[in-house]
Amino acid sequence: MQYELPLFEKPLEGPPGALPSSQASAQELLASIAGKTQAEKLLSRFRTLTDLAKASVDELNEVQGVGKSKAAAIKAAFLLAQKLSQEVLPEAPLLDAPERVADLLREQNRLYDVEHFQVALLNTRKRLIEVHNLSQGTLDTLLVHPREVFARAITRKAAAIVLVHNHPSGDPTPSEADIKVTRDLIRGGQLLKIEVVDHIILGKRTEERPRDFVSLRELGYFYT
Repeated sequence: MQYELPLFEKPLEGPPGALPSSQASAQELLASIAGKTQAEKLLSRFRTLTDLAKASVDELNEVQGVGKSKAAAIKAAFLLAQKLSQEVLPEAPLLDAPERVADLLREQNRLYDVEHFQVALLNTRKRLIEVHNLSQGTLDTLLVHPREVFARAITRKAAAIVLVHNHPSGDPTPSEADIKVTRDLIRGGQLLKIEVVDHIILGKRTEERPRDFVSLRELGYFYT
């Protein structure tokens, strides 16, 4: 269905060259490319955006004041909008199991020779929003502050987080400090209504230890 646009609308506000707001009308947006007078003439001739989009560069160029460069810019804007409507975004990784978290971050952590603490921010469907690299420590010491963990989660409107860090020694067995930090962050998340889904510690595989990570939730440290 096609909709006719009003021929006259209020002029663009703000200084020359300023970007139009998201509430700008079609005529205002067109004016930001071709100029106010030219926008009125274009919509007077072509009446609808659909007809305007179908017009060739030569047809646009016939409108007084619309040269080849403005005509080309108008066509490019419509083609860009068409590309946007056809864009298919890849699905964000689903992090609903410890194995998926380990698979996502294993290679990134493999070469670290000091501990790195990361927070995977998740949406309500447990899909990844981003991985935030929070801090790094000495060979076996890592300082983590709850305010830093949750600040990014709040900014990105995350519904849940997964805590991740590596053990450079290769042994992913949690230390007393790992357990304490995890429980502190769980309590903090409960207050903020941000679920701490798990804490994954990444290590290295050995013949005796074929699994190179542990899940503190699976080990029972998420329960009192």
